[in-house]
Amino acid sequence: MGVVLRLARHGKHKSPAYRIVAADKQANRDGRFLQVIGTYNTLQNPPLCIMKEDLVKKWVELGAIPSSMVRDLIRKQIPGYIESKEEHRTKKTLAARQKRKAKAKASGTKTSAPKAAKAAKPKAAPKAKAEAKE
Repeated sequence: MGVVLRLARHGKHKSPAYRIVAADKQANRDGRFLQVIGTYNTLQNPPLCIMKEDLVKKWVELGAIPSSMVRDLIRKQIPGYIESKEEHRTKKTLAARQKRKAKAKASGTKTSAPKAAKAAKPKAAPKAKAEAKE
């Protein structure tokens, strides 16, 4: 079950108010959710965002992926938190990639060989196909 942090719309017609929720990835936008993390009111000027920092950190630590809008709201509310998480994930991915490349180099296999074999394979000319039909 993938968990995402996203906005769920509530409020009256033409008066939207949003809840920031932790929900299953496959659930409807305004459907079932796991926990309410905060609120976002766009009708006020400037928009009012109330977020429970401890719950946001809990869900992000558990692997919840914030939507683009929620990511921006978290960046404003908790400066530096999302950036540090993304930087850590990038470093981890790069380290795993370097480890795989070193392992492949040590075993002597090339990762680009299948692509070169596909490119070298000649294609049949369309005229030859037309002549074969006649």
